[in-house]
Amino acid sequence: MNTLVTSTAERRQLARRARDAFPPMGIYAIRNRSSGQVRIASSRNVPGAINRAGFELRMGSHPDKALQADWKRDPAAISFEVIELVKKRADPGFDYAAELSALEAFYRVELCAGSPA
Repeated sequence: MNTLVTSTAERRQLARRARDAFPPMGIYAIRNRSSGQVRIASSRNVPGAINRAGFELRMGSHPDKALQADWKRDPAAISFEVIELVKKRADPGFDYAAELSALEAFYRVELCAGSPA
């Protein structure tokens, strides 16, 4: 039994705090170091999106067939990188989707010059 969490109430409080925490949303890149190609994407849950992409590549079911072929050739050449995380805003009406879209467009221009997006 876990000695750090001693009561059911404390466990519920920790679960509620985790559920209500601001999600790590932002922009991430999938890089092929051997070819120099960079793919930029945004997500409302960056660690989850990176985990999903890695899992799909390992299982051979990634929707980007060119990336899947690169993975099959040399998995060590593919890397994942968090580019930028969006900070929580005080304004409850802040449009995080628009912010993610703008950041993704910006980083596609900045990082994908000469590389398929």
